[in-house]
Amino acid sequence: MTDLSLAAAPHAFTLSDFDFSLPPELIAQHPAAERSASRLLDGRAQQPVDRIFRDLPGLLREGDLLVFNDTRVVKARVFGEKASGGKLELLIERVLTGNEVVAHMKVSKKPLPGSTVHLAGGRQAGGFDATLLSRWPTEDGPLFRFALHGPAGESPWELMERHGHLPLPPYIERQQNADHDPDEAEDSERYQTVFARAPGAVAAPTAALHFDDGVLAGLAARGIERASVTLHVGAGTFQPVKTENLAEHQMHSEWYEVPLATLAALERCRQRGGRVVAVGTTTVRTLESWARSGQTTGDTDIFITPGFAFQVVDLLITNFHLPKSTLMMLVSAFAGYAHAMGLYRHAIAQQYRFFSYGDAMLLERTPGG
Repeated sequence: MTDLSLAAAPHAFTLSDFDFSLPPELIAQHPAAERSASRLLDGRAQQPVDRIFRDLPGLLREGDLLVFNDTRVVKARVFGEKASGGKLELLIERVLTGNEVVAHMKVSKKPLPGSTVHLAGGRQAGGFDATLLSRWPTEDGPLFRFALHGPAGESPWELMERHGHLPLPPYIERQQNADHDPDEAEDSERYQTVFARAPGAVAAPTAALHFDDGVLAGLAARGIERASVTLHVGAGTFQPVKTENLAEHQMHSEWYEVPLATLAALERCRQRGGRVVAVGTTTVRTLESWARSGQTTGDTDIFITPGFAFQVVDLLITNFHLPKSTLMMLVSAFAGYAHAMGLYRHAIAQQYRFFSYGDAMLLERTPGG
């Protein structure tokens, strides 16, 4: 486990370099009372500065461009049972064509292809059924392809909205699938950005959760332009890397889109000498995937680790991430390993709140990054 007090960066990075000890009480279970009342660790300079998120407009410059991920979290977690009565849970990761979806499946014994499972009580009880078609994306893939069967005409989106639950991260403790979850109303509002537009994510782009109307108005008043991309965050974002050799890690794939209006905004920003400020690691992955591939839409499994050559993003707003995660590696690549670890040490000492409902930090790309 990495000692966060060590400042020297190792020559060759392994998984252990991105591990650290986090007091469990620092894992935020609920959002701050107000979105912009979260703390903001300003990590642009060598010495960190403790701020409040609503300070952000004053930290940026006229001519800068903020790029958000406008994905919308869907109620993708659905509970049900097999024909035998055994309980199961689906986390619908992607909607395909027609009534087909791709999902993670949590069940004691997996049903065989061709089997039908009953979700939210099953079609006969007002819910819907699902037929297991195959594994996905290959015959031994990690996900499962289902055909959903609900009332005539109801799409998978409508079935999820009516019967599903918001797929909160595993470290946020909730009573999902209980008769009454006392936190459901709060989560439905706060685990969604104020500008969420395109449905398809199973996790929120959490750095954007801190923005509210006041902060957005402050940014506009300072002449800071806004643009958006879409990346539908998948459940793989929470998966820790398990191979000590980072080159052996199989990165999860997510769908993204960079609109033409955003490409134009990026060009205007460069022409006027502004800086591109990415809100969240998902925005970084989207923009840098586009820069590398030239593709404005598609799937990306880009894996950003120290040594990565960034082409688009100058500043990053991000939350604090899980040990041994790909997001820790991305942040270390962007801000520099030693600096990033120093910021995490400071955050723990100052009792910042971690992960999805936690606080944020502002980072500047390290020279050469």
